[in-house]
Amino acid sequence: MSSSATEAEAPDLVCQMDNVQGIVDALTTVRWKRHQDAVLELSEHGVVLIVEETGCLQAKVYLQRELFIRYEYGAQGRPRFGVSLGLLVDCLNTFSVPGRSSMIEMRYPGPDMQLLLKSVDSLDACIYAEIRTRIPDTISWDYNFEPAGSTPLSFTVKSAALKEAIDDLEWPGSSIQIMLQPVPPSVTFRGEGHGDLQIDFMYYANTDLLIAFSCDRQVSYRYKYKFLRATTSNIPSSVIKDNRGSKLTIGRGGMLKVQHLVSVSRQSIPHPHIDSAGYQQPSRIAYIEFFVKPEEDEDTVND
Repeated sequence: MSSSATEAEAPDLVCQMDNVQGIVDALTTVRWKRHQDAVLELSEHGVVLIVEETGCLQAKVYLQRELFIRYEYGAQGRPRFGVSLGLLVDCLNTFSVPGRSSMIEMRYPGPDMQLLLKSVDSLDACIYAEIRTRIPDTISWDYNFEPAGSTPLSFTVKSAALKEAIDDLEWPGSSIQIMLQPVPPSVTFRGEGHGDLQIDFMYYANTDLLIAFSCDRQVSYRYKYKFLRATTSNIPSSVIKDNRGSKLTIGRGGMLKVQHLVSVSRQSIPHPHIDSAGYQQPSRIAYIEFFVKPEEDEDTVND
């Protein structure tokens, strides 16, 4: 076979991962409904999965190449293709074995532009899966997240406390107001239904819950509850168990960015990304970002 033919058949990406459950946890974080389409974007830096809804909510899962034990990228540009998020998660779950870390290989494209998955660490059997891909229907909307000013409007709160607060504010079809104020430094979540419910995080009084806070002026925006809830409804139990924090930032125009960190470290066997003291380097973390557009509200208070 000629070298040119070999090059033509070379896949865009061949990669191997050694913690399937960690990847499943990361992808499940952005799965807010049963039937959901996603776009995968490949690059020399890693894999990004993008999901969105009605131009008001977008989420991204960043799987940096350092998360993979093998990452061979041969594409020109950045290939993008659509998949069913539910099907992808269910397929990956097939490779996940409770109590042990499973190693799988992911390859794209297959002969018919499929996403190919197979197990590579078992001598007794091999699990193989093909996922049909599609051309993305739409181009992801430009969230254009920009700082709201010279001082960031942000706060970091324990993920468990954030999830509990949003769950407590549930009222079908309602909106949630998020207000930051510098004096006293605090964050307020306020929901309206048959009555009003307000949850306050006071920075100095609850530093164990409200870990960090940055605000130089009072701001207030409303967000549709179903979109806000999507940012926390599927936070993995591992994040809650590790007592991690989630960071929320309000950008120009009220765009809300919610960031979570999901561990994809391999627990059972030492890995070069984990040192002798057990310190987990940042490269073994999957980064999750949600972007939520605010509701149009003439009464919104912003300086």
